[in-house]
Amino acid sequence: MVSHTVTDARWIRYVLMALALTVGAWDSVPAQDAGAPGAGRRGAPQAADPTQQAVDRAVAIYERREFARAERAFGSLVARGVPAAAYNLGVMHLRGEAAHPDPRAGLRLLTRAAEQGFVTAQVALGQGWEGGRFGPVDLAAAQHWYRRAAVAGSVEAQLAMGTAHYLGRGETKDAAQAANWYREAAKGGDVGAQYLLASMYEQGDGVARDLRLARYWYDAAARNGDDAAPLKVREIDARLEAATRPP
Repeated sequence: MVSHTVTDARWIRYVLMALALTVGAWDSVPAQDAGAPGAGRRGAPQAADPTQQAVDRAVAIYERREFARAERAFGSLVARGVPAAAYNLGVMHLRGEAAHPDPRAGLRLLTRAAEQGFVTAQVALGQGWEGGRFGPVDLAAAQHWYRRAAVAGSVEAQLAMGTAHYLGRGETKDAAQAANWYREAAKGGDVGAQYLLASMYEQGDGVARDLRLARYWYDAAARNGDDAAPLKVREIDARLEAATRPP
């Protein structure tokens, strides 16, 4: 594997940021499934659906911090097999917001939602198992859920999969697989994945060295606000021009 001397504290920074995802498994309020392609959050335009409307009402109650009412509303929807409600009620248990918080019940509810294909729950389980929030760190369990979420289209999980393969953390150390997952996350708009993938193309790390593709992804990172990427674009432009200059 190529060692990234890169400009690149930046490289190290983005890898560490990807690892830091393990800290924030359920630090945001309960939500709709934001992980899957086309999934909407509460308030997004969508066809009227009684179950969705019931979930929306329960989330609105939660957001008003009426936790007892929210718990009852989510519990009623869990009994009807609604995965968003299982996730949200699980989060309430894990955050100590249920009337009788039970972390084991929270884990069961998150797992139930994840097994039903709820991508946000799959990512949360990956983060929780990797971060030791359910007990001892279990990288095999974390990667199981990250992989399912990544295949379903979660950019966050795709980034986690790329980093796992790059570092050999819970997956085989495989730069080519890391590049594949970073590419998916980069296509999904993740600026860190765009920069990491550009660097891999620049270095020939897990992919054939290709300065034009490196430039493409550095430029994407630059357009998404990375402050070091414009310098890399100019540097590669100069190298490409020099390579085509007549002797």
